[in-house]
Amino acid sequence: MPPGQQGEPGSDAEPRPARAGRNLPAALAVGAGLGALALLTLFTVKVTFLVVVGVAILLSLWELTRALQARDIHLPLVPVAAGGTAMIALAYWRGERPLVAALALTVIAVMSWRLPGQAAGYLRDVTAGLFALAYLPLMASFVGLMLAPPDGPRRALVFLVLAVCSDIGGYAAGVLLGRHLMVPMISPKKTWEGSAGSALACVVAGAIMLPTLLHAAVWQGVLLGLAAVTAAILGDLSESMIKRDLKIKDMGSLLPGHGGALDRIDSMLISAPVVWLLLVIFAR
Repeated sequence: MPPGQQGEPGSDAEPRPARAGRNLPAALAVGAGLGALALLTLFTVKVTFLVVVGVAILLSLWELTRALQARDIHLPLVPVAAGGTAMIALAYWRGERPLVAALALTVIAVMSWRLPGQAAGYLRDVTAGLFALAYLPLMASFVGLMLAPPDGPRRALVFLVLAVCSDIGGYAAGVLLGRHLMVPMISPKKTWEGSAGSALACVVAGAIMLPTLLHAAVWQGVLLGLAAVTAAILGDLSESMIKRDLKIKDMGSLLPGHGGALDRIDSMLISAPVVWLLLVIFAR
């Protein structure tokens, strides 16, 4: 989960200002390292960026599998991981139609993989596998689609910058101004002020980057920023709801200051298809 958009609930009379709630120096160091890795791979051999995406998805699948096992849900990890890797690769090298075919074949593989086990829990485990397939590899496949064109590194850079701006804008506004909790039953530290900071940062970034990098209009960049931040917030809240259902704080501890790999990319997963579609429409 991104460290941004954080607030802290106070008394009934007056909520207290937002606080980070994470190890900020560690979070900044990890974030800077991941950003440097993304830029290095994007603007050298761009397919290596796709490898980074694939590794992040596999780590997230492993974290989700472990979390579900604690609730006696056995996700068919092997077919989801293998099929998901094929989906991301085909999206990059072959486009949308092979991606859809790979998705369908992976669904069949997930259903078949679980057949040798007991009938009890079959529907539960297969449903978990199909959810994981749609939530992680399918969403990440849109990054492959985004990266495939000749100007793919610039498209992917816009996507990444919007994600970073959502985090930073939300963190700064949440810490400095956060008073009103957004959805305390789901995320007890997310504030409306933090979300507004995310929106402002994304709108400004979109308005600057889309005309500069992809020759689109400023108003299109504004719309892109608004759509991206809306998707990012939905992604963040959705993962928070999953963790509440599973009664865990973080999906893992791989990334100091961030939690697990899935905690880091939750908002980006939901943003990817939104940003890809709007860039297909807007970018020239």
